[in-house]
Amino acid sequence: MPNNQEIIRTTCPRDCYDACGLVVIKEQGAIVRVRGDRNHPVNRGSLCGKCAIAYNGVLRDPRARLQHPLLRSGPKGAGRFTPISWDDALETIAQRLTAIVAQRGPQAILHAHYTGTFARLAFGFPLRFFHRLGAVEVAPDTICNMAGQVALTYTLGNALAGFDPRTAKDAHCLLVWGANPSTCAPHIDRHWVHAVPQTIVIDPVRHKTAEQADLYLQPFPGSDAALAFALLHVLRRDGLLDRAFIAQHVLGWEEVEPLLDACTPAWGEAMTDVPAAQIEAAAHLYGQGPSLLWLGQGMQRQAYGGNAFRACAMLPAATGNFGKPGAGLYYLNLDGAMRGCDDDYITAPHLRAGPPQSISHMDLAAHLADPSTTQALFCWNINPAASNPEQRRLRQALAREDLFTVVCELFQTDTADYADIVLPAASFLECDDLVTSYFHLTVGAQVKAQDPVGEALPNQEIFRRLARAMGYEEPELYESDAAIIAHLLRGMGIDGGFEALKRVGTMFVTPEPVLQFAAGRFPTPSGRIELASARAEAEGHSWVPQPWADPRPPAPRLRLLSPASPWLMNDSFGNDARIATELGPARLTLHPADAVRLGLQEGEAAEVANETGRLVLQVHISEVIQPGVALSYKGRWPKHERPHANVNVLNPGTKTDMGESTAVHGVEVTVTPVRP
Repeated sequence: MPNNQEIIRTTCPRDCYDACGLVVIKEQGAIVRVRGDRNHPVNRGSLCGKCAIAYNGVLRDPRARLQHPLLRSGPKGAGRFTPISWDDALETIAQRLTAIVAQRGPQAILHAHYTGTFARLAFGFPLRFFHRLGAVEVAPDTICNMAGQVALTYTLGNALAGFDPRTAKDAHCLLVWGANPSTCAPHIDRHWVHAVPQTIVIDPVRHKTAEQADLYLQPFPGSDAALAFALLHVLRRDGLLDRAFIAQHVLGWEEVEPLLDACTPAWGEAMTDVPAAQIEAAAHLYGQGPSLLWLGQGMQRQAYGGNAFRACAMLPAATGNFGKPGAGLYYLNLDGAMRGCDDDYITAPHLRAGPPQSISHMDLAAHLADPSTTQALFCWNINPAASNPEQRRLRQALAREDLFTVVCELFQTDTADYADIVLPAASFLECDDLVTSYFHLTVGAQVKAQDPVGEALPNQEIFRRLARAMGYEEPELYESDAAIIAHLLRGMGIDGGFEALKRVGTMFVTPEPVLQFAAGRFPTPSGRIELASARAEAEGHSWVPQPWADPRPPAPRLRLLSPASPWLMNDSFGNDARIATELGPARLTLHPADAVRLGLQEGEAAEVANETGRLVLQVHISEVIQPGVALSYKGRWPKHERPHANVNVLNPGTKTDMGESTAVHGVEVTVTPVRP
């Protein structure tokens, strides 16, 4: 290493399963390159394409970053602002929030946040302020995965504590259902997924992980519950159930079992488009066990996504794939107790004066459009003008002159263009924090590698200063980052604290794999796996899961899927010029049969429309999807597209059956040629 070179090890805090280790290379005090950490157990020295570009591009470009607090000086949405001081910005915010609380109550203030960073302090500490304020939270997971959380909580008692991936060394089979590791977990895909002897992938899109699987099943979107019942029919028919496990640990099997009689492989083929022979082959591979089931977040984004998750969770319950090496179900590993991480310590919910209040992201546009409901919006770690449904209605609501809007951001996003005040946030390279993967049971050090650009501040410091401007006195609102990090690491049993963690970069919190539900007791009311759920029934759902499939779109409509792009992280990196080149024009993928029927050829323009909006996209023809399905990747910034819209302009904000969550993969559209 050259004498003038400094190496800093840190951790990527993006919304990604991998939580990669990074190496920041500095020369003469300035960052010259960010690359993968060769010693990291997950990425092993490499970076995904999007992060390799953005971390050496737009994220470190001071010309692209917000450097000073800004006050709006033009119409909302025009993006015209004047720099102001931090003192003036905070005083203005405090005065407006105080006045709204006095006149309308704190329930007239909404705060929206999500995964612009998943570092523990930058993600969670600002909630201390909003708990003290009493504002209404726009429930974060309703834009992503709440239906699956509710469904698995009914069934297993905990949706956020999945199998430990290290137990894969003892697994015979891995079933990946509704996830795309090749895009959303590229290093896990490369080094972990295909190390299991047999892999099955179930997904309506034939992505790269699906192509490399030992067996790939391609159901029509919305038919996942029916497919789960057909698999269970074969498992029962061919003697692959674990009757002893069912008798001891499962509640409601005797009520589910009669439903299996009609769910033959032939019935499953008719309901899902998956050939009967593939249904049988998948059941046999999974049923031999021990087997792991990975339920992806995309699959629950359908009208009956919660029911589908309850149905899929019956597979490990019926085959005894819990509590032993190589077995289990994974959706998310976000339960702080798995690592000894005190989540409530970070967010301090005790600062609330009353019960929590929240709304769904599916209802955000309606709330913002109603002055009698909402007088202020505070956005941080999120860009709802790009990511939320009802995009046209939302923009109209954000343009309300009487809606006081504050945006805390790194960049001038679409949402920031509508703000009254914009506060510049520090990037993950500019502050210390902790990163806990939501796949592997690890904790990583996010290490400050440079000072924040301009006057930017870490999220935590922004909300400390705002609390002071509001005159709040609670000590939790002013606790230092170092004190919080030290407290969390003590709870995780990390000897030597943050300095020790910095030296190694990332640690597993236990030396050996943790077995999921090893004691044979589940945190449900009965202590068993509840296929039959009184809680579900009390909240308006079926007593047991049902073998349902969504009706197919009526001709000439297509089912539109809008999954994650390989080149974007949700809508992060959408302003990087090199990534824009990799993205190319916004496209709509059609099956060849649909392209012929619609009279469309590769590269032509097509109007994609429904009752909510319309969008012109470039046609791409591929057999990665089935007839009747269209695909367009999410995450583009509307301000960089024509006509100032992305695929969410077509999303009406329909909710799933559970959790008031997004049913975005249930959107239906018509597609027509656009001729010169």
